[in-house]
Amino acid sequence: MYSLRDRPLVMRVLILALALAVAQQPVALFTTPFSLAEMQSKQAVVETTLGSFVIDLLPQAAPNHVGYLIKLAREGAYDGTTFHRAIRLGLIQGGDPTSKDPAKRDQYGMGGLNMLKSEVNTERHTRGAVSAVLAGSNPDSAGSQFFVCVADQPALDGKYTVFGRVSDGILVVQKISEAEVDEAGRVRDRIEIRRVTIRDKPAPEADPFSTETVQQLSAIRATLETSIGDIGVSFFPDKAPEHVRNFLRLASAGVYDGMGVHRVARGFVIQTGFLPTRGEALNERQQRLVRTLPPEFNDTRHVKGILSMARGSDPASASTSFFIVTADAPALDGQYTAFGRVESGLDVVEKIEAVEVNGETPRTRIELRRVRVN
Repeated sequence: MYSLRDRPLVMRVLILALALAVAQQPVALFTTPFSLAEMQSKQAVVETTLGSFVIDLLPQAAPNHVGYLIKLAREGAYDGTTFHRAIRLGLIQGGDPTSKDPAKRDQYGMGGLNMLKSEVNTERHTRGAVSAVLAGSNPDSAGSQFFVCVADQPALDGKYTVFGRVSDGILVVQKISEAEVDEAGRVRDRIEIRRVTIRDKPAPEADPFSTETVQQLSAIRATLETSIGDIGVSFFPDKAPEHVRNFLRLASAGVYDGMGVHRVARGFVIQTGFLPTRGEALNERQQRLVRTLPPEFNDTRHVKGILSMARGSDPASASTSFFIVTADAPALDGQYTAFGRVESGLDVVEKIEAVEVNGETPRTRIELRRVRVN
């Protein structure tokens, strides 16, 4: 992300981009024919040539803006338009009907405005906020054009109308923001909106491994496939049910795939699961599963082969990182949440413990290729 010192420049570019929209003589300003109940719990699915993202619409905050987007989407008005402006890791702008015609590239940003009265509200321009483009400084000049914040833009709060939030696909939005632009800030290669579909917001899905009983969780095994060999583990859901569920969720979603063993403390622990050691960034689904856990300290002794959750100074800061105890460590008892044990591959644990280290960091990368849930 750009630093705070870059934000004034970003804002100047944004205001310039929005001011380039030519003020038009307004027709009658749009008033939504839809009731709040009809617009409630609606989403806009934006399909682009770089992927799709989903906007949760906010009719209570901006009913006319939401109603106008729903109307245009159902008419196919956005189909074939482009994201014509992008500020890298800042925001993207699209929705201009003029952008359907590649021959009118110099006029992108000038169309589709002067249709909506301002509905500035208390919604903030945080990452994922969807807000209305204005023609210059006229607050009542919004229309079909919108912008999506890739990073927080507090300077826009109270000046532009937020009417939606990206609930899925923010990485697609971020990718669009990284498109190459010309000296005028216009995106060089067309990134088209293929279609905008309005749908009811789906019911939230239950987290994986959230409904199994303790007995069912007890029957599950996992294999830690490392570059040195496999380690088979079982779990203690009767002692630490939420830690077991968390570990299985992360494993099944591939969060642990490609991480490194980042710590080898001989005669104590080997440790992995630290996100910065992962070869690739997490996708959005994986990111949503990463959360901190309240402690579930229990009477399990930290002896050789025990799996336990790493944490910071805050007892409720455990997240993804875990360790395997390599010798009796009574100082950890009641201070860290033990949630499983090694059932097979203890020799692999010993091989990892024996690698050459610099301090407690292995000199040669040992990779946790994946955690396979059996």
